[in-house]
Amino acid sequence: MLRVIQVIFGTAVAAFLVVPIVAILPLAFTSSIFLNYPIPSASMRWFDELAEEPVWRMSIINSLVIGGAATLVSVVLGTAGALGLRHGRIPLGEAVRTMFLVPMVVPPVVLGVGLQITLVRLGLANSHLGVVVSHAVLCIPFVVVSVSTALAGIDTQVELAAASLGAGPLRTFRRVTFPLAFPGIVTGGVFAFATSLDEVVLTLFVAGPNQRTLARQMFSSIRENISPAIAAAAFLLIVGTLLLAGLVALLRWRERARPGASE
Repeated sequence: MLRVIQVIFGTAVAAFLVVPIVAILPLAFTSSIFLNYPIPSASMRWFDELAEEPVWRMSIINSLVIGGAATLVSVVLGTAGALGLRHGRIPLGEAVRTMFLVPMVVPPVVLGVGLQITLVRLGLANSHLGVVVSHAVLCIPFVVVSVSTALAGIDTQVELAAASLGAGPLRTFRRVTFPLAFPGIVTGGVFAFATSLDEVVLTLFVAGPNQRTLARQMFSSIRENISPAIAAAAFLLIVGTLLLAGLVALLRWRERARPGASE
């Protein structure tokens, strides 16, 4: 009986989370100009609008460029931070680790105002570089958490063995630590990219008209005119996120299937 209750409760929770997402996806293929059911007929017109309308096309390109750049910055800095915090040898290590995680818990509005003031003083306001830096600030905690978890699973004896055979710190990292931590690094990068794609509030504060991302364009379109093009854009974001999640799952499966992983 307990098993049945668990299955029912789990199914209900999953449905509560998934049904709103599933409900919007078919509307991306409607031929109507309204977001309503039933769908008169299937059509790709709204995807054509995303590809043909300059504002939508620019927002998609901006999202990919900004998301890719923010992910690269986040992975480099987040991995370096996780390595520095790994053995807890730095002074006030726990306080520093907490500082890395602050952007995850600070309200986006507060973070957006602070970044806007900072970017204005640095002369990076309303620029692609400013948006990349802002998104990287938000994404770095995800990389730090993911890479720290991966590093915690590495047996330090393996690195000590490499060092005893004459490998320097850089070579040990390149040939031993990095390959073992690679799934965690990729996972952190995937979360960083997905976070950048979905970010709206922070982008509203730091981006100008030329840095309009897909998420921000969707937000603006909802305020101006609710169009099925928003559903088409949501379809692209959801499918992209699912593909990234599938990549993470594949990497974790390969890591578990690697010979010796169980040890």
